[in-house]
Amino acid sequence: MKDTLEIPEGVSVVVTGKAVKVTGPLGTLERDYAFMPLVKFSNDAKTFTLNTPRERKHDKMFLNTAKAHVSNMIVGVTKGFKYKLEIVHVHFPIRVNIQGNDLIVENFVGSKVPRKSWKHADVKVEVKGSSVFVEGMNKEHVGQTSANLEQLTHIRSKDRRIFRDGIYLVERGNINE
Repeated sequence: MKDTLEIPEGVSVVVTGKAVKVTGPLGTLERDYAFMPLVKFSNDAKTFTLNTPRERKHDKMFLNTAKAHVSNMIVGVTKGFKYKLEIVHVHFPIRVNIQGNDLIVENFVGSKVPRKSWKHADVKVEVKGSSVFVEGMNKEHVGQTSANLEQLTHIRSKDRRIFRDGIYLVERGNINE
């Protein structure tokens, strides 16, 4: 089984064994695929090729997963990823602070104790009014950081139609759009 990806102009893909390194205008991303023993990678200047020796469903899953990861890496180094989250509060104004790699949510539903989580080091988080912008090259890191922010304000055992306070993902896109 064989599949190919077109490499856009301005992007270079280097394959070293099971490691794939993608370099573009925004930077470099690298990922190791040692956990996929049957998927073989090769490339030339314009195409990136993925091969598996067998035609089984299990091997096709690995092939498609690797293809999606490399495709996301190419988009990341050319356009980047940007998520927009909105801070929603009914009575108590929520404050979001970023200190190093820590995300801190204060005054959530009037709580005296701040809620704290983490972000990836290669992800940039910016708070503008009631909007939080999370951006970076690695789609998984941007998504995980925004999910961490959402989970900090998740209310359990209450009706979400009444208790609407929280931080919610409202938009996904690219940095250059």
